[in-house]
Amino acid sequence: MRLPVRLDAVLVQALIAAALSFAHLHDLAAAAGQDGWKAWAYPVSVDLLLVAAWRRLRSGGSKAAGWCWFLVALIASLGANIATAGLLDLDAVPAWLRILVAGWPAVAFLGGTLLAHGSTEEPEAVPTPTTELVAVEAAPESAPPSVTPVPPALVTHARKVADEHHARTGTPIDTPTLRARLGVPMPLAEAIATQLT
Repeated sequence: MRLPVRLDAVLVQALIAAALSFAHLHDLAAAAGQDGWKAWAYPVSVDLLLVAAWRRLRSGGSKAAGWCWFLVALIASLGANIATAGLLDLDAVPAWLRILVAGWPAVAFLGGTLLAHGSTEEPEAVPTPTTELVAVEAAPESAPPSVTPVPPALVTHARKVADEHHARTGTPIDTPTLRARLGVPMPLAEAIATQLT
């Protein structure tokens, strides 16, 4: 089965912007003395840091670290875009920029590690329950609990069910079985059982 590919204008724009930014980061790294595969690794590390920060922002956890590293990577990307736009002589890169480019891998590794392996949420402190002794007054002795009134027809039917159970099993019916067979609530089944004995 072939999935239909839908061309989205925003996706096309994102691909163009990513390609240009990628090229600018590569050109700046190459001008700062990083040649070969190292010059290509810089744009990859910036983009991966952006993706890791975006994932943290979308995860629903702590957003402070996500925003911090997103801004760091965004500044690196924008800085390369602006620097290669003619504001910087790529044939004579200043020493401070060479230092920044040389230090970027450590910064990207630190940010990526903290984003990937840092805690996303602070666990909430669970309050410890305190036991309080409450003085309970003894209830005065009362009359025995009142028996739930049971309609005579239901008692007659329950007696038939109980006799049937006794004939089949040889044992008297217990209250939970009586309740299940009659489909009545437990208090009513208990009241019926007291009238059957």
